[in-house]
Amino acid sequence: MSNSIIIYTDGAARGNPGPGGYGTILMWGDVKKELSNGYRHTTNNRMELMAVIAALQALKKENLHITIYSDSSYVVKAVEEGWLKNWIRTDFKGGKKNKDLWRLYHTLSQKHHIKFKWVKGHADNAFNNRCDELATAAADGKHLLIDEGYEQELKANKLL
Repeated sequence: MSNSIIIYTDGAARGNPGPGGYGTILMWGDVKKELSNGYRHTTNNRMELMAVIAALQALKKENLHITIYSDSSYVVKAVEEGWLKNWIRTDFKGGKKNKDLWRLYHTLSQKHHIKFKWVKGHADNAFNNRCDELATAAADGKHLLIDEGYEQELKANKLL
């Protein structure tokens, strides 16, 4: 088997903010693994990013060549257009959101060779559509997790 992995991701939030979830599919040769989780209070952008993070955390090897397909312009452009490098360099100056998740993604990404590709959401891509199903089912689930970073930020800003 090669050291090349294909990952599809999607995130969803009901109300944005509201209950949310992510779905991701990891593919390595003939092996396919689906992951998803739901959170009681979060945002769509956080779930888009959590889908990527969950996929990277599931990998057991390092130095892999990874192509990540996402329908999130926010995630794809942040990495591919260098926004994230600038945010890290300026310590997320100007109130850039999701600092906790972007820092976690950045740490995980250093172990691999990652390329993002944008795909049109809710279109004819079966893997993206499956990730959407996983994400929305997770958001609608009964046993929702706590998005610690988001809820701490709300408490700090006296919004929760």
